[in-house]
Amino acid sequence: MAHDILKDSVKAQTGRAGLLIVGILVGGVLVGSSYLADWIFAGQTAPDGSNFYSDTLALIGAILLGLPILIHAVKHLMEGHMHMDELVALAVVAAIAARDYKSAGAVAFFLLLANLIETRTALGARASIEGLVRLAPKKAHRLTSGGTEELVDPLSLAPGDIVRVRPGDNIPADGEVVAGQSSVNQANVTGESLPVDKTVGDEVFSGTNNLAGAIDLKVTRAGEDTTLGRVQKLILQAEKTRIPIMRLIDRYAGWYTPTILMLAGAVLFFTRDRGGLERAVTMLVVACPCALILAVPTAMVAALSCAARLGILVKDISTLELAKGATAFVFDKTGTLTTGELSLTQLGPADGIDPADLLSTAASAEGLSKHPVARSVVAKAQEAHLVMSEPTDFEEISGCGVRAHVGGKTLLVGRSSWVASQGVNVEVMKNSKYPEPEGLSTLYVVRDGRLLGWIGLEDRTRREARQALEELRGLGIKDLVMVTGDRLSVARRVAREMGCTELQAEVLPQDKLELVAALKSKGHRVAVVGDGVNDAPALAAGDVSIAMGAAGSDVAINSASIALLNNDLRRLPFLVRLSRKTYHVIHQNLLFGVGFIVAFEILAGFGLLRPVLGAMLHMLAATFVIFNSARLVRFGEELHRPEDQHPIWEAQLRTQPVAAR
Repeated sequence: MAHDILKDSVKAQTGRAGLLIVGILVGGVLVGSSYLADWIFAGQTAPDGSNFYSDTLALIGAILLGLPILIHAVKHLMEGHMHMDELVALAVVAAIAARDYKSAGAVAFFLLLANLIETRTALGARASIEGLVRLAPKKAHRLTSGGTEELVDPLSLAPGDIVRVRPGDNIPADGEVVAGQSSVNQANVTGESLPVDKTVGDEVFSGTNNLAGAIDLKVTRAGEDTTLGRVQKLILQAEKTRIPIMRLIDRYAGWYTPTILMLAGAVLFFTRDRGGLERAVTMLVVACPCALILAVPTAMVAALSCAARLGILVKDISTLELAKGATAFVFDKTGTLTTGELSLTQLGPADGIDPADLLSTAASAEGLSKHPVARSVVAKAQEAHLVMSEPTDFEEISGCGVRAHVGGKTLLVGRSSWVASQGVNVEVMKNSKYPEPEGLSTLYVVRDGRLLGWIGLEDRTRREARQALEELRGLGIKDLVMVTGDRLSVARRVAREMGCTELQAEVLPQDKLELVAALKSKGHRVAVVGDGVNDAPALAAGDVSIAMGAAGSDVAINSASIALLNNDLRRLPFLVRLSRKTYHVIHQNLLFGVGFIVAFEILAGFGLLRPVLGAMLHMLAATFVIFNSARLVRFGEELHRPEDQHPIWEAQLRTQPVAAR
């Protein structure tokens, strides 16, 4: 199980870090005591300046501290890899050979301390992921067929089980509320700042916290298959990926160590009579590229943590590099710029057709579809208590409509152009006595080749959509394109409200793919934003693909390189800002790391730096890089404020746009 592997990994790393801490403490005390022995046994100092008690304590401490470094370096050399450990080990051995045991021990102490800081940083990242594991409760209250409760392990739950969740409990599995109502804090999964009201039929996610009323839920996913389980896997997967700048550092690592050894050897040769060995040892200590090695991974771990905290799942950290250079955004309309919560507002039955018959026929055909249009039609039919039949031979044609057989008759429900392409005469509804309402999306309903009429639906734009697009423009992204299979009149109104620079309406999924390819051919780096259902081809074609509302959706999470667990479009400009900020921090770290090595290598070569001070500065340099990267963790905290504290854009959106399939 991924949970167990993660826990074992953290425990193993914690155990190694614990042994390292013990070794550092014991060795550090011994080396520190050697300096104290110089003072206590000052009268027993030999003519050559040596002191038996002081040297013995320092030697034991140096061996205790230096042995792990030496073993690690030898292991890497035997495996054919060159790392910074060879430089550290050589510096410690050289200092011991020169009988400068205090320097050897102090150098090893400070370098191990730097290694411990690095280890604890990695553990902190892993521990934050382990914290996700702890979000799921250890027990779940499953209802038996007799209505009694039994206490079970959440991992033993299966789809179809009914679970009772009381106020204050964490929800043990993904599911659908079947009884009760409550408010649920979803911040730890979706990043939403406010609790979300849940009632019968609503979806809930594992690891979220039930705040108010008791609810019964029907399990849809349990264990690793839950949204929380997939979040954990994605973060672990992203941590293991590498970006071009990291591979660039690896490429030069092979000649870095030989070059430093050559420089230190040259200094030793030309200054052997003026403390050349000490200068060479100091150069080896200063050259250990801890700051350079930590420059990229610490920034990336912090950025991943920041994104996950706001409900943004990045599958591959190389996507962050692409996001900072995005020059065009392509938005799907329905479910992305609009809420996707369609409302059936008008019926246009043909002559001799009862409106109830029109609606029940459409609802029967759409019964097996999960598209927002279908859900709206079925919901309205249920509200009107109409009789619906179970469809057979159901087929959904992406971007067009549905075909089904009900009671031996063939039903078609979809856009007028598709219905016409199936040989149905739609001209009868073009008559002025059946005017299609402006601004509504229409579905045409056909039974056995006869047009029964149309259904009009409307959809509203997301309240934060205009603000998000304005922020993208402020970031220098001028090409904001909206694509939809909806009618041009509906699409034009939404595009005008959003301030889109380009519009493509009445397109099929393959047309969206061609649009993305055309933008890329013009030199754009294209980010595609959709709901992951009908937009999978376009999402796959984009340089950066972003799926909206991915919580609980396998399709959305699998079809995009970045998944937003909620539908807040303000995450898009934040993602671009986070990407740019991350690379700004990386460049700061790299510049600092290179500058540190060059400056102090020169000082060490001229004898202006001693090994112990060099080791201390080395530790401080690594610490600076870690804390500089850690600033990214709190980036974007303003998105956690309640929505009513953000600018209100609704006053600018006077019209009510609509959408369809």
